[in-house]
Amino acid sequence: MEQATFGGGCFWCTEAVFQNLKGVSKVVSGYMGGHKLNPTYEDICEGNTGHAEIIRIDYDPAEISFEDLLLVFFKTHDPTTLNRQGNDMGNQYRSVVFYENQEQKKAAENMIDNLEKAMVFEQPIVTEVSPVSKFYEAEDYHQDYFNNNANKAYCVHVIQPKLAKFTRDFWDKLK
Repeated sequence: MEQATFGGGCFWCTEAVFQNLKGVSKVVSGYMGGHKLNPTYEDICEGNTGHAEIIRIDYDPAEISFEDLLLVFFKTHDPTTLNRQGNDMGNQYRSVVFYENQEQKKAAENMIDNLEKAMVFEQPIVTEVSPVSKFYEAEDYHQDYFNNNANKAYCVHVIQPKLAKFTRDFWDKLK
């Protein structure tokens, strides 16, 4: 098993997407990239800890490649908006790939270059590529959020449409 760590806005959305991929065994929501020790969700929401809302993915590279995870990541959020995803604004919602090793760093940089050369997005990609740092697991009520709260307004209006697009675009990679 290997790990991948992505921040693509609200971790409720990204968690729901990656839980459905073949080869992914675990997705944990959390915080990374900041300066405050043991941050809470309330700390993160203030936007001054430097942390991003992220997901840490355990995956089997024999079933799904890191490059495939990157492609799903880039195609299921807007990597062209700085510190914002939809109505969620602040540096905690930034687009970021936290790499575990030089191979992941190179793969992320190559993916960004290839997407930009192919002009997949109308604006330049602003996704940060940074080394992993201290991971703080989010509070229990954030884990498996969509599956536990599918009828809440945020899940219905924000996560469900994202999942529908993801399912349509990546049907061949679903569990």
